Amino acid sequence: MIVHFNPTQKSLANKVFQQAENLAGQYFRLDRERIKKYRYDVKTLADLEKHEVREGAFAHLCRYHFNKEREPDKPDDFYFYRVCLQDNRILDAVERGHSFIRLSPLLLYIAAHELVHIVRFEAREIDFDASREEKEREEDKVHMITRDLLQSCISPDLRLIFDCFSNRYKIGDIFLQ
Repeated sequence: MIVHFNPTQKSLANKVFQQAENLAGQYFRLDRERIKKYRYDVKTLADLEKHEVREGAFAHLCRYHFNKEREPDKPDDFYFYRVCLQDNRILDAVERGHSFIRLSPLLLYIAAHELVHIVRFEAREIDFDASREEKEREEDKVHMITRDLLQSCISPDLRLIFDCFSNRYKIGDIFLQ
């Protein structure tokens, strides 16, 4: 049976992404206007398309290309990112580690991690379509940046997330649509 976030957990995920967005803005020195230009949304498992569901990851980042014609000589192309939370994987990790893993800090780590990816893609620090080897190196960089970004709000629960999941568990996966 596939488990989904309940309404309280969905609300928590939204709050945590707002917190992570503020932290990412501070870390990367992005003002509110700049960070809002990064077009993304967050969906939970119940609202995902089939290709947005991934085994083995807490979150899956999809990128969609939009080409909207505003004026014949001025096309408005942009990328839109979707953070696809894999509720079942996240809740399973919390259940298995119930004595020490809390949902809120795990979601904060996931949110910050995915936002670091988005910022780096938009800054063209890494190509979304990079090779598998490059993406694996990028994951290591993103883990390090995420840990640095979250230092300002470190807690014992978040430190446990660092210890348990930083290098041994796949936080995110990247997919182009």
